[in-house]
Amino acid sequence: MKRSLFGRLWPNVTAVVLFIGFVFPVYWMFSTAFKPTGDIISENPVWFPTDITFDHFKRATGVDHFWTYVTNSLIVTLCAVGLALIVALAGSFALARMRFKGRRGFVIGFMMAQMAPWEVMIIAMYMIVRDASMLNSLVPLTVFYMMMILPFTILTLRGFVAAVPRELEEAAMVDGCSRAQAFRKVILPLLAPGLMSTSLFGFITAWNEFPLVLVLNKEAEAQTLPLWLSSFQTAFGNDWGATMAASSLFAIPILILFVFLQRRAVSGLTAGAVKG
Repeated sequence: MKRSLFGRLWPNVTAVVLFIGFVFPVYWMFSTAFKPTGDIISENPVWFPTDITFDHFKRATGVDHFWTYVTNSLIVTLCAVGLALIVALAGSFALARMRFKGRRGFVIGFMMAQMAPWEVMIIAMYMIVRDASMLNSLVPLTVFYMMMILPFTILTLRGFVAAVPRELEEAAMVDGCSRAQAFRKVILPLLAPGLMSTSLFGFITAWNEFPLVLVLNKEAEAQTLPLWLSSFQTAFGNDWGATMAASSLFAIPILILFVFLQRRAVSGLTAGAVKG
């Protein structure tokens, strides 16, 4: 009986320890953003802030071009994710449904592209953008971000497309639908969970990207929020209060998007099955 109790207990204990390990840095970031500067630099850590202040948020949002950074990040991220989904829908359908020579090589190529570190190609990207006279522009960032998230999006959606029975698509075509109409009316609604998960991954990847915008966009009018996070340094060191406040603001859109997509993943799958 002791062994049975231990067998049921240790997975729960391990889960709790892992949960605390992952959640504590997030809690410390948000709590530090509201602490007075004296509590932040104190030798004795203040686990639960008692004196709450919003001065750090005022300094974080009061920097020059703050709203320009926000606008640029939203434009680049949303456009990159949208373009990647459009291309990935066609690519994943072709890989899952069609048989052509070199299909397996295409899949292996996407896997290799997903595993390759994009940082090794920054110099080549910079030279391409420089020669095209498009430095300090949002267009190259959007294209490169789309390319970064495209392999994962195609590979993930390929699995969702392959999981949809061919009989549903064939039945729609027998009823008079073309292949494009069958994809739009039958397969696409069933891909809602896959679209949500890949959108979340793509949003996080493009939202957090730092090295590429640092190299390509030197002017503040063309920079994004990751560079804003690195700007809270003074002659006396880092402004940790403003840094944590900025990090908290930076993480909020991702947290909101995650909660929103997680809530609708099951409902999207159910709605798609009914429509199919």
